[in-house]
Amino acid sequence: MQDIPGYDFGTAAVAESPLTLEALQQLQETVLFTGEDIQYLRLAGTVLEDQIEAVLDTWYGFVGSHPHLAYYFTDPQGKLLDSYLAAVRRRFGQWIRDLCRAEYDRAWLNYQQEIALRHTRLKKNQTDRVQAAADHIPLRYIIAFIYPLTATIRPFLATKGHSPEEVERMFQAWFKAIVLTVALWSAPYAQEGMF
Repeated sequence: MQDIPGYDFGTAAVAESPLTLEALQQLQETVLFTGEDIQYLRLAGTVLEDQIEAVLDTWYGFVGSHPHLAYYFTDPQGKLLDSYLAAVRRRFGQWIRDLCRAEYDRAWLNYQQEIALRHTRLKKNQTDRVQAAADHIPLRYIIAFIYPLTATIRPFLATKGHSPEEVERMFQAWFKAIVLTVALWSAPYAQEGMF
C-alpha cells in the first residue's frame, strides 16, 4: 500500500469507537451479513482492484454534478478545493480496499469512527488542513449516499466474467457492507446514549 496522507488505520491517532465488538457482531447480524458475504466481499475486492480509479471517477462525477454535494469541497468563496478533493480521493480508494478486506476487528471498528468524525464538526477539514466552506456534512447525505455507492458498483463487479449469480452475491455483500458502514458512521451524529 502506498503512503496516503491522513490514512491512519490501526494507529493511535484514530478515535475509539463507542461500540464493542459484540455490538458490531449484532449489527452485522441485523444486516444479515454472514461469512459467505465476507467471501464475496473479498472476491469483489479482487474484481475492483484494477478498477478503483474508474469507480472513483463515477462517484466524483456524481458529486461534481450536484452543486449541493460539491459544496462540501469548496472554499468560502465557492471555489472547488482541488487538493482537498485529491487527498480525499486517495483515502476513498483505500476505503474501497479496506471495505472488501475488513477483518471486523477493533482496528477496523475504530477507523470507521475516525472516518465518521471527519464528516462532522469535530474533525471535518482538519485531516487535510483546509478551510472548506462547510464545517460538517449533514447526516442526511451520509445516509442518502448508501444508494449511489451501491447502485453504481454493479457494472464494475460484472467486468471479469463471473456468473450472474456470483455478481449478485458480490453485489449483495457490498450492499450489506455499505449499510453496516453507514450505520457506524452515524454514531457521532447521535445524542449521547441514543446510538
